[in-house]
Amino acid sequence: MADFWKNKTVLITGHEGFLGSNMARVLSGSGARIIGVDKVKNRPDNMLEGLRKNIISIKEDISDLRSVKKIVNKYKPQVIFHIAAEAIVGEANKDPVAAFKSNIEGTWNILEASRDKKFIEAIVVASSDKAYGSHKILPYKEDAALKGSHPYDVSKSCADLICRAYWNTYRVPVCVTRCGNIYGPGDFHLSRIAPDAIRRAVKGGTLLIRSDGKFIRDYVYVEDIVNGYMALAENMKKLRLYGEAFNFSCENPITVIEMVKRIYKLAGKKPDYKILNKAKYEIKNQFLCSMKARRVLNWKPEYTLNQGLKKTIAWYEEKL
Repeated sequence: MADFWKNKTVLITGHEGFLGSNMARVLSGSGARIIGVDKVKNRPDNMLEGLRKNIISIKEDISDLRSVKKIVNKYKPQVIFHIAAEAIVGEANKDPVAAFKSNIEGTWNILEASRDKKFIEAIVVASSDKAYGSHKILPYKEDAALKGSHPYDVSKSCADLICRAYWNTYRVPVCVTRCGNIYGPGDFHLSRIAPDAIRRAVKGGTLLIRSDGKFIRDYVYVEDIVNGYMALAENMKKLRLYGEAFNFSCENPITVIEMVKRIYKLAGKKPDYKILNKAKYEIKNQFLCSMKARRVLNWKPEYTLNQGLKKTIAWYEEKL
């Protein structure tokens, strides 16, 4: 729906990060006016190269409610993509208070600043498959209980419930997205398995795998996630989807070892990794059902895992 975005004012929190910069790139190309908010400004390794002149970039922390309110009141965004968060499980375990401030307080600040703002048409809040916690029945569907047990998981469970409260109580036009493991160009969080394995395949060195390698996840290409978020924002008002959650997944779960071997094979390199088996407070098996997004939003992933990895490897080969 290219016409939907033309001249639309869009606020992206965390626009300098992996997913946020990919969102900004695609939305800018669709004619949207981008307002970006991030704690860090002008990160060198993201997808904003050549686009910064088209983006109003604000260095600010979303855990400051006064600043968030000021930004919303000044720029009057019609659509908000709330992506800013502490996204690394290990970092959240090390500093839970910082993770809670970013992921929980940051979310309620966005929603509180948006309360009673008639110019806001849609708010998409990026949650995570981790919000579900650990369940015996897989894949997760959107009606599964939110029962995180550790700092990162709990922060996402809480943020989800806060979104539901702001819709049910104040009619803030919000939806939540829960995604599998996102990979693609622009991700330099090397604690994640995909960019770390690609880095090792491209530059050499032994890949260290924190878990036993048997953890099961689904992996989804970042461009497919961007398309899903946009489809949700486009249809939220028209289909009266406010207050709902949507899973986005390729529905092709594999083990960490299988993912690593596939990356090395596509890079044309011999696998070189070491199993540490030291992962703590991580859910062993997680994968999602995205039937709701396919049925309601007419969304589906355009990239197979091999196609997405080939594009990602090519990007890292140029950047590393």
